[in-house]
Amino acid sequence: MTQTITFGTYTKRLSQGIYQAEFDPQTGQIHNLILAATESNPSYLDLNSSSFNFSISTTPQAGGISVYDKAWNILDRYREEGLSFCHVTYDDKRQLLYCSSYHQGRLVVFSVSEEGQLQLTDQLQLEGSGPHPNQEKSHLHQAILTPDQYLVTCDLGRDCLETYKVDSQGKLTLIGIYQTPPGSGPRHLIFHPKEKIAYLVCELSGTVEALIYNGRGVFEHYQTLSTIPEDYTGFNATAAIKLSPDAKNLYVSNRGHDSIASFAIARDGHLNLLDIQSTKGQIPRDFALSPDGQFLLVPHQDSDHLTIFSRDREGQLSLISHHQQVPEAIFSSF
Repeated sequence: MTQTITFGTYTKRLSQGIYQAEFDPQTGQIHNLILAATESNPSYLDLNSSSFNFSISTTPQAGGISVYDKAWNILDRYREEGLSFCHVTYDDKRQLLYCSSYHQGRLVVFSVSEEGQLQLTDQLQLEGSGPHPNQEKSHLHQAILTPDQYLVTCDLGRDCLETYKVDSQGKLTLIGIYQTPPGSGPRHLIFHPKEKIAYLVCELSGTVEALIYNGRGVFEHYQTLSTIPEDYTGFNATAAIKLSPDAKNLYVSNRGHDSIASFAIARDGHLNLLDIQSTKGQIPRDFALSPDGQFLLVPHQDSDHLTIFSRDREGQLSLISHHQQVPEAIFSSF
């Protein structure tokens, strides 16, 4: 039986919005790529709600969020002049939507009604900077929920993670700050499903950090590893970070080096580098692991194609194909 994979894109050259394709878990190939929804620059999506799909929506004049039902019928759209989001997370328990703005350094919270209507509940304008030229101000890149249901943000511009308590009305209260090394640029965070460990990818330093998570927003540094070869001296910016379904491996994408770094996860959460493989394309901003963990699929922002790897028991990747066309894809999810 085939599975559905969804792609978010930029709509600057070839793409018209959100695409879907059928994935065959026996062969590792995709078929029947279709336009699921016409949308302006749907650069990040959240598909985890049982009732709704959420997509970033950005035009040259305004930006915001679109809410769709599961059949991709539009239910509501919020746009604000000059605003642009880069990440969105749905909180099913509180029926809240957390939206991160890289360019404006803003965190915006919406409530979502049973009909899919959005209502603004809180927003924070973050202030500060870092030593890197790309850190002239706050650049909020992600806001996600911790295992104990706090909200934690990654601020690339200020080199920090901030944790917030969220009340039933969608109001935020800061309760903790974790400072990353100066100039590292934290981008995305992911939590181990069983251990008190989180993994943080830092875009500007090209590193991944293992952090001990003690709950209530308290992080401790555990380990730092590079995601690129020691002898590589060209431009690189890390992007996506994903755990395999069995939580035995961690994967990180590199833009510039255009590769996937594969790590083995020890029982204590410690990382060991397995391999760094070319994705055979330009700008692998995101990637997706198949639900059974046997395949890793990498769309490319600039070369408009999908590279597919198989994954063995140790987590090593083997190239299957790199010829499927997906226009301007920068997000992928099953």
